[in-house]
Amino acid sequence: MDRRQFLCTLAAATLSGAATAAGATACSSTSVGIATAAADETTTAAQAPARSLLPPPPTSARVPLPGGGALTALPGSGDLLAITVDDGVNSEVVRLYTQFAKDTGVRLTYFANGQYASWTDNAALLRPLVESGQIQLGNHTWSHSDLTTLSKSQVVDELTKNGKFLRNTYGVDAAPYFRPPYGKHNATTDSAAADAGYTVPTLWYGSLSDSSLVTEDYIVSMARQYFTPNAIVIGHLNYLPVTHVYPQLVDVILDRKLRTVTLDDVFIRP
Repeated sequence: MDRRQFLCTLAAATLSGAATAAGATACSSTSVGIATAAADETTTAAQAPARSLLPPPPTSARVPLPGGGALTALPGSGDLLAITVDDGVNSEVVRLYTQFAKDTGVRLTYFANGQYASWTDNAALLRPLVESGQIQLGNHTWSHSDLTTLSKSQVVDELTKNGKFLRNTYGVDAAPYFRPPYGKHNATTDSAAADAGYTVPTLWYGSLSDSSLVTEDYIVSMARQYFTPNAIVIGHLNYLPVTHVYPQLVDVILDRKLRTVTLDDVFIRP
């Protein structure tokens, strides 16, 4: 199924409640042939139980952040999955990922580098999802420099500049979460980050391995490997192949009865 058909049928087969305006627009713009096929699929879907993405846990279930060391997984042994996506090199990928979240209800944490135009290009689309809490913004530094090669003052500047950009553009404070570029950090960088208010270096358990250009099938295979309970999974907002496999990613989440969450859905902010 292509992405347009996916958006049309998702409203009936995946989402609870009314279809979004985006979904309605996508459906109305399909050709007569596609519309007829979609109608047949809708009839079939209506005969089967609809599957809905699980909502986030109640706020009462949030727990204190663990102290010391980097965050690589979520606590407990439940059904939570934190999908985190980095960078923002490609404005179209940021747009499509955000539309994916809007259309499906998938909850995401973006670790943004403010130097990329994608974060201003897509502010109007992204801001409502940030304000609602469906997408959380974390600090990935301004320019994606290896922090272990910088002085303490440069580490502070990278995080402070990016944090100011996120506050001014989206009205949110990304602290205390920061993701060191390339996952590289040490006691010195962590101390400097803490001085800037970023006390939680946030790494990952598994990866979609799409920081470089890879095939769609490979991304899906990585999702099947790492979309597991209580995992923090890293992806990237850089290359288009991931935008072609959103239906498959949703299928993995639904088949495994996982509950997508932001970090703020899980932890109490200090």
